[in-house]
Amino acid sequence: MEVLLMNRPTDHVCKTRTLLALILCMWVSMQVMAGTENATHLSARPSSLNIGALFTFNSVIGRAAKPAILAAIDDVNSDQSILRGTKLNITLHDTNCSGFLGTVEAMELIENDVVAAVGPQSSGIAHVISHVVNELHVPLLSFGATDPSLAALQYPYFVRTTQSDYFQMYAVADLVEYFGWREVIAIFVDDDYGRNGISILGDALAVKRSKISYKAAFSPGAPKSDINELLVGVNLMESRVYIVHVNPDSGLTIFSIAKSLGMMTSGYVWIATDWLPSHLDSLNSPGPDIMNLLQGVVALRHHTPDTDLKKRFMSRWSKLQHDGSPSFNSYALYAYDSIWLAARALDVFFNEGGNVSFSNDRRLKATNRSTLHLTSLRIFDGGQKYLQTILKMNFTGISGQIEFDQDKYLVRPAYDILNIGGTGSRRVGYWSNSTGLSVIAPEILYKKPFNRNTTAQLYSVIWPGEVTAIPRGWVFPNNGRPLRIGVPYRVSYEDFVVKDKSPPGVRGYCIDVFEAAVNLLPYAVPRTYILYGDGKRNPEYSSLVAQVVQNKFDAAVGDIAITTNRTRIVDFTQPYMESGLVVVVPVKEEKSNAWAFLKPFTYQMWLVTGAFFLFVGAVVWILEHRMNHEFRGPPSQQLITIFWFSFSTMFFSHRENTVSTLGRLVLIIWLFVVLIINSSYTASLTSILTVQRLTSRIEGIDNLKSSNDRIGVQDGSFVWRYLVDEMNIAESRLVKLEDMEAYIKALTDGPTRGGVAAIVDELPYIELFMSSTKCAFRTVGPEFSKSGWGFAFQKDSPLAVDLSTAILQLSENGDLQKIRNKWLTRNECPTQLNKVDGGQLSLTSFWGLFLICGIACFLALAVFFCRILCQYRRFTPEPVEADVEEIGPTNTRSRRLLWSTIFKDLMVFVDKKEAEIKHMLKRKISDSKHEASPSADGRLHSLREEDLSADGQLHSLREEDLRADGRLHSLRT
Repeated sequence: MEVLLMNRPTDHVCKTRTLLALILCMWVSMQVMAGTENATHLSARPSSLNIGALFTFNSVIGRAAKPAILAAIDDVNSDQSILRGTKLNITLHDTNCSGFLGTVEAMELIENDVVAAVGPQSSGIAHVISHVVNELHVPLLSFGATDPSLAALQYPYFVRTTQSDYFQMYAVADLVEYFGWREVIAIFVDDDYGRNGISILGDALAVKRSKISYKAAFSPGAPKSDINELLVGVNLMESRVYIVHVNPDSGLTIFSIAKSLGMMTSGYVWIATDWLPSHLDSLNSPGPDIMNLLQGVVALRHHTPDTDLKKRFMSRWSKLQHDGSPSFNSYALYAYDSIWLAARALDVFFNEGGNVSFSNDRRLKATNRSTLHLTSLRIFDGGQKYLQTILKMNFTGISGQIEFDQDKYLVRPAYDILNIGGTGSRRVGYWSNSTGLSVIAPEILYKKPFNRNTTAQLYSVIWPGEVTAIPRGWVFPNNGRPLRIGVPYRVSYEDFVVKDKSPPGVRGYCIDVFEAAVNLLPYAVPRTYILYGDGKRNPEYSSLVAQVVQNKFDAAVGDIAITTNRTRIVDFTQPYMESGLVVVVPVKEEKSNAWAFLKPFTYQMWLVTGAFFLFVGAVVWILEHRMNHEFRGPPSQQLITIFWFSFSTMFFSHRENTVSTLGRLVLIIWLFVVLIINSSYTASLTSILTVQRLTSRIEGIDNLKSSNDRIGVQDGSFVWRYLVDEMNIAESRLVKLEDMEAYIKALTDGPTRGGVAAIVDELPYIELFMSSTKCAFRTVGPEFSKSGWGFAFQKDSPLAVDLSTAILQLSENGDLQKIRNKWLTRNECPTQLNKVDGGQLSLTSFWGLFLICGIACFLALAVFFCRILCQYRRFTPEPVEADVEEIGPTNTRSRRLLWSTIFKDLMVFVDKKEAEIKHMLKRKISDSKHEASPSADGRLHSLREEDLSADGQLHSLREEDLRADGRLHSLRT
């Protein structure tokens, strides 16, 4: 038992030791495996790597890029946090500004098993080398090739580490739009860099509704004589805005020749791309000879933020001595960042398990017989992964943020806008892809909320000739040819435009307006007028406008209507005369007839007025019948009284006096209504009998369209096509008329004798036509198809804009009206017919008066009958009311007889005089008092005798009333 207890702790200790031994073994094995893995990673990082650089050493860009590249290699190799244990070796090859030599140098460069190539600066060489690196999977980091077409999908291994000219050309387009220019001339070197950049500029200007009027290209390395000849031809053209996109090494030659040709003076605009600031920045101190060539030039420079990294690099730039004195420009910053981009990407590439290895291209083995040794060109096996690593990099370099978007462009492209003057240049603003033109640095605007409606801003610019006013940007071509102006050779309506024997060969209203507008322009306009047409009939105006489009005329001046179809092909000035289509017809005078007195009122007005006369008469009779003896008598006499009183109020000749308050109130309101109606009737009848009234069976364009009558139009006018295309009127109904005599004859004859029922023409012609015919014809219906007359110019002509401003000025100062009065002042005619029923007065104008009168009548009747009912209830004996209750609801016949009796009594009560009613009510009150005091029999007897005597007196009064009514009747008879 004790042995067993002693053995159990021993077993436990053994098991614990065994477990610890197993854990120790596992830990040792894991450490060994980890060490092996680390050794593998360390072995994947080679001790050195080759990077190639390809550019022209002796060039503006090369002289700045070379020291920057060497400095970047030194900085990378001295930084222990990058490429730990791996040294970068740089191999430099000079392309010597030659596409052929550049290609050969690129082949030799890639033979060195480089993992990346930096350069080239030439876009042409970049196109060729991109095909090579695509096959060998070697990323090509270009700090100087700005050709926009290199961003195509066919060059996947081309990575641009500078800004593309795609954005620079849009910056130039924004400048052109900001200063209001419509046309520019592009001067560029005819290579991939120049052609493709200017192509993008054309697209950018098209978005801004501008264009490149001429592309002046010269070959690379062209002699001065060729450039001189090119600029001489450019100087003869219209545009004075020049965009210069050339190489930095030869660009100053253009300005030198332009200076000698007098093209750097006032009125000229020169905009240079980034090549010019790059050249000036590379010079330690540009001499006065160079700066005198560039006074007033506007240039773009790559914008690089002023960060601490950039400032530290600039402070050590003067110490970088590599084969001579270095020259600095923005390309040095991009070249420096390109090396760092390659190094940082390699570090990430290795950290992600990448391996550097090369393999032979099987397609090159078949060329062993060649002496070019193409088999030395090997494929970088990790090139695809390394390329993707490069495109994902995001860090801050000395040129700014190094990050690529999905199109492989550097993010946030921006440029400085420089104005060269004096001994240097000054910055007048910035441009960025997201904020446009601004005077605030892009890196500051990026921190603010995005505002799409931000207005473009720049500081003032001093232009060539030391002027601050924005140049117009164009002049008339200096090639000896004046402006060719086409003028319609009209045979009718010669007041507008007609041939003249004296200079300038034409005259008329339209010519005077054009001459006055041209005289307001701040520059001379050499011009010559050319008649269009044979002089036998009016020319087709649409054909004249087409001649402007075909460049046979520079402009068309005359009575040219601005229509939708014409505005699509030419530019019109501001309209100098309003116009529109109208319908003119022959008219006849309406003769007066025997029933003209009924025309002032419509039949509804007559009916309502007559009804109210009777209604008001009846109301007054009801209100006056009980208390006015003039409204009493036999029924026939009372009916005559109602009619007589009603209609006599029309002339305020009624002789019956009104004694009741309600009757007088109704009569006063009615007499006011009669006064208004009477005055209106008199005025309308006077107008109908005295004003001449003309009529026509054609009432307007709709009425004319629905008929089958023939329609006249002016020969050569756009009206023919408008009626056919827009109004869908058959051409067989249209008749062309050449002059006023044809107008008069056609309208006089009418459609029954070979003429027309109406003429459709523009309002200015019709006004002159009616004035000339002494208003024998009139227009009907409203004016339709509103338009105007303007001067036609070729599309995007700047003269159209300036003349529009001049026409507005003529209108504001009154000169336009003076010219109109000089040529077009005639006897004015009413443009519209007098409508036959236009003067009739309808119920609409008087219903308010009738409403007031009707309400007054009904209120008076309501008050009157309420008073009657109150009196009748007092007059009715109480036993009668009790009898009605005793009959009950079962005996219907008895109830009807009783109510009939009550109604008859009521009518008799209403017909009684007011004095009788009052007397009867007094007697009833006295009777009720007598019954309440039976002891006063004597007094009652005396009262009865007094009642009898009063009845006798009342009977005598009635007889006197009857005698008075008889005398009144005899008097009326």
